Amino acid sequence: MDRTELIKELKVIIKPFATNKEAFENLTEETDFIKDLNINSANLVDIVLDIEENFDVVIDNADMERMLDVKTAVEIIETKLAEK
Repeated sequence: MDRTELIKELKVIIKPFATNKEAFENLTEETDFIKDLNINSANLVDIVLDIEENFDVVIDNADMERMLDVKTAVEIIETKLAEK
């Protein structure tokens, strides 16, 4: 799976939780989940759980704490997929 496909799948996961729809429509790797998309920390946990289920990976607490923007989320998912 290439980076573009991965971001596309990530957008599907993020969409129900993003309250700033304009920022969501203009999502880039630099998009911050909390500052730009107005996603609260409880919903960030839901997103991580959905990522784990969707990509069949396990994300530990250290990675979860770093997963605050699209770029970091993609890098963590890529790393986890490469480990499989």
